[in-house]
Amino acid sequence: MIFYLNIAQIILSVLLIAGILLQQRGGGLSPVFGGAGMYGTRRGIEKTFFFATIVISVLFLVTAFLNLILR
Repeated sequence: MIFYLNIAQIILSVLLIAGILLQQRGGGLSPVFGGAGMYGTRRGIEKTFFFATIVISVLFLVTAFLNLILR
């Protein structure tokens, strides 16, 4: 059982890293130099990546706690 939890945790960690890296937040240093510091709402694929990242992070935390409890 612990072996499968470890494999699931590795897969979820790779998916979580990919999900975080695929999210774009434009702007860079523009707020520092007086640019628009407000972000618009998420639409389309951005919203899907955002919710998928939240779900994957919750699943990762659940598998991490299960891994701790079962050891």
